[in-house]
Amino acid sequence: MSSFNIIFLMTFCSLATLSLSGTLSIGFYNSSCPSAEDIVRKAVNNFLSRDPGLGAGLVRMHFHDCFIRGCDSSVLIASTPGNPSEREHVANSRSLRGFEVIDEAKTEIESACPKVVSCADILAFAARDSIFKLGGINYSVPAGRRDGRVSIMAEVEQNFPPPFFDAQQAAVSFVRKGLSAEEMVTLLGAHSIGVSHCSSFSNRLYTFNATHPQDPSMDSRYADYLKTKCPQPTNNSPDPTVPMNPTPDRMDNRYYLEVTKNRGLFTSDQTLMNNPTTQRMVMNNTRNVRTWADKFVKAMVHMGSLDVLTGTREGEIRTRCSVVN
Repeated sequence: MSSFNIIFLMTFCSLATLSLSGTLSIGFYNSSCPSAEDIVRKAVNNFLSRDPGLGAGLVRMHFHDCFIRGCDSSVLIASTPGNPSEREHVANSRSLRGFEVIDEAKTEIESACPKVVSCADILAFAARDSIFKLGGINYSVPAGRRDGRVSIMAEVEQNFPPPFFDAQQAAVSFVRKGLSAEEMVTLLGAHSIGVSHCSSFSNRLYTFNATHPQDPSMDSRYADYLKTKCPQPTNNSPDPTVPMNPTPDRMDNRYYLEVTKNRGLFTSDQTLMNNPTTQRMVMNNTRNVRTWADKFVKAMVHMGSLDVLTGTREGEIRTRCSVVN
């Protein structure tokens, strides 16, 4: 049995025994704060109308949050002297956007329903509303998350799969969080939106390995284009950004088509084509956007339920999302 097939077996077993921290429910705030979801949606729409790129930032913020300590909004907590938070890690500080959207929604919600709606739920709602705004994909978000009180920068590197991971390494990271390899491939479709800093993939252009300075799996014309946007880095050189997809403000399945053409931006994207199982998943996702969207919705809901804090004894409801009470 290959190592990758072992990963798939591990995935099945992990999902079969997965235990969530608590129960979330759709319409959780219907009685306690019926305007909560409308307030978040309004804030998202207002900000994205001016800057659509914030949508990708909010979707990634929810994902980055859930991978560290579960979906508890720990990614929103600001650092304190001597205690750098998750926000300061390079994986977050240079790629996550939209903190101001969460803050505006939280301020308005606190005015309407003080100490009721968690920042973790606001973030989950905002990711959903961004996906709808950019791709017309809508779904109901089970809520009832509580906010965590801890955010440690070092835990990001310990838990989050970096872009230079290959698909097998990334799959291991997802399995450890209770997500299947199929869900990993499905969620990577979010790479259809937003931009990336050149430093996240420039090794594929200039220092891939001792034999090939440029990753030979990358489409040569795509590599030439990227080099025009991302000069070979030097000490203290700027770190520009490039679109992650030809249509970075539209959430769809275009990402998978690009991967089949050897135009996956990250190693973790392109190496999906190196294994027959994940290659088949990619090919299936290129054929029908509706089928992929349905799977994406289910994967987002599943991801948003992992290791959540619920009830009245776990976590808290932060008054300000960047500061613990």
